[in-house]
Amino acid sequence: QLQLVESGGGLVQPGETLTLSCAAPGFTLDDYAIAWFRQAPGKEREGVSCISSSGRTTTYADSVKGRFTISRDNANHTVYLQMNSLKPEDTAIYYCAIDKFYYCSGTASDYWGQGTQVTVSS
Repeated sequence: QLQLVESGGGLVQPGETLTLSCAAPGFTLDDYAIAWFRQAPGKEREGVSCISSSGRTTTYADSVKGRFTISRDNANHTVYLQMNSLKPEDTAIYYCAIDKFYYCSGTASDYWGQGTQVTVSS
């Protein structure tokens, strides 16, 4: 059964960098757009970024534009989210999900990872 696995979360200080990874062991993600979402305590889940199956199209939430970069390595069936200049307000559980389509439609499928905690604190 397809299962997404996120990794790379942790505790960092403001201004530091983390890179999250999303993979599906035993499956290839090459045919799908992949999105990152996050949910902070007491807040609704929000879309952070998305990358099309080809990698040619990427989207970002305004709150992370210019600081986060999404990329994919289809040879290794992995999607990355590099997060630079992290702020305390970036603290959340980060999830990756398969989009319903090969492009970033904004609609996630039923396939989600279990999430990885990112905490930004001094």
